[in-house]
Amino acid sequence: MSMELRRGIAVCPGIAIGPALVLDNEGVWIKTKMVPPEQVEGEVGRLSTAVIEARTHAEVRQQAIADKFGREIGAIFEAKGGFFEDRKLINSIIALIRSETYSAEYAVSRHVREILKKLDSASNLPQASRMRGDYIDFERELLLTLNGQKRESLNKMADDPVIVLANDLTPNETAEFDSNIVLALATETGGATSHTAILANALELPAIVGIGRFLTDVSGGDLVIVDGNSGLLIIDPDAPTLARYRALHKAALTTSGEYRVTGRHLPAETRDGERVLLMGNIEFPGETKQCLQYGAEGVGLYRTEFLYVQRTTDPSEDDHYQAYKRVLEEMGPDRPVVIRTLDLGGDKYQPANANLIPEKNPFLGLRSIRLCLRNLPLFKTQLRAILRASVHGQACIMFPMISTVLELRQCKSHLREVQEDLDDAKIPYRSDVKIGTMIEVPSAAVMADQLAKLVDFFSIGTNDLVQYTLAADRNNETVAELYSASDPSVLRLMEMVTRAGHVAGVEINVCGEMSGEPLYAPLLIGLGVRQFSATPRKIPEIKRVVRALSVSECKGVARECLQMETASEVSRYLRDTLRRILPDAVD
Repeated sequence: MSMELRRGIAVCPGIAIGPALVLDNEGVWIKTKMVPPEQVEGEVGRLSTAVIEARTHAEVRQQAIADKFGREIGAIFEAKGGFFEDRKLINSIIALIRSETYSAEYAVSRHVREILKKLDSASNLPQASRMRGDYIDFERELLLTLNGQKRESLNKMADDPVIVLANDLTPNETAEFDSNIVLALATETGGATSHTAILANALELPAIVGIGRFLTDVSGGDLVIVDGNSGLLIIDPDAPTLARYRALHKAALTTSGEYRVTGRHLPAETRDGERVLLMGNIEFPGETKQCLQYGAEGVGLYRTEFLYVQRTTDPSEDDHYQAYKRVLEEMGPDRPVVIRTLDLGGDKYQPANANLIPEKNPFLGLRSIRLCLRNLPLFKTQLRAILRASVHGQACIMFPMISTVLELRQCKSHLREVQEDLDDAKIPYRSDVKIGTMIEVPSAAVMADQLAKLVDFFSIGTNDLVQYTLAADRNNETVAELYSASDPSVLRLMEMVTRAGHVAGVEINVCGEMSGEPLYAPLLIGLGVRQFSATPRKIPEIKRVVRALSVSECKGVARECLQMETASEVSRYLRDTLRRILPDAVD
């Protein structure tokens, strides 16, 4: 067997090497399809009893998950328990039993499969992949209960550490992983915002999703490599590849361990004394401990969409306030916390009461700041909560997906209105809260000199900036070769932004995947970036690279890259540069 490479969506960084455990995702065996008419009501009774039992089990599991990962992630499973209380859903299954004389098991599977078909055909339906996993979880739980089967933990299927490969993983399966047994995971389906991706990050497991069909090319026990940094799955690696990844894995462990212990309090400072601020990206309040553990100097991107996970009503102002207050207090008065206003819509969560119409292209539609400006009660509720929480730390407000100067002016106008309301109500807030905007669409980069007049800082969101500049969906494997942060067009836009920011005295931060890749550190510093915000686990490695660089050589790197014509040319040059400075920091 020769080495096979498969590329997918990197959702949790890190490298893992180990034998494959291939999961069978065909579900639970259904022994009986039809029943005699006289048994129909008995099947209805079996279903009703199973629903109660499965709901109880879901509640117990939800509490266990909340205790393990925190109440925010536990909320995902709390909502799953609601499936068993959905009378419309249960009644539809009962109707199938009565009309078709199906067994309870077959009626459950048949109805869920119909729902899954509709989800699969609704390519423009936001959150389709998450909903699909939820229904599969619901089906599996009911079938296990109806069959009287014991729910075996996946961890008991392997005696030694393994890498889990599957078509898809339900959130329940992922949540039960033991990191001492499961080294990493890779799936054929799934997206960057799926519940499985969220849980993989909470477990700190290297993970890749959305790879496409590959399970037919691998057998249980085959040696595989999961590169969660670049989204690469390597099946049956050849000797040179295996040796290279083993060296990278060892170096990453050494670097992380060393800088977590001895380097945590070292400044991220270049050899010639230039300070770089390294901050963490977080999704849930509980992740502040990871920021502190890995030496982050603040939170550079606090994604707030988790408040909308599986909710039937929008979160209250107090829900927002408590979530922001917790992070600000835990990070302390000297560490900034950049709170991004809601980036809802697109492939992300939706407001519960927005009544949004499915869009043919949601990435170019009503999402993020556009949605907020169309739903001012939702927007102002969050702004009030952020301002109220600002007295507990060093809060900053950042507006996402700004594409025009007018949008930014509207945001600031609504913020002033909220401040006036708080003043009238004599509710305290900090008047010195910094205001920033993300630069993640080309129009914002081109107008950076004008946007800079309205804000205190820019944060370059490289993930969206790359996909919008190159018109290449970062989650679409068929155009994966086009999506590259090294593309000269992207670099030229970033150079425009940093130049405009420096002229206006505006701070420049990078919070996309580029900021967590050692490869790009010399380039970003050379462009004038002095703030990086990345996954907390990447901070020790970035700090080590920063401390090995000088600003003068970084400026030279940036000049060279800006003259190049192709992404591959830039990437090759950056690899050679970093290999020369720190041989073990790049493959």
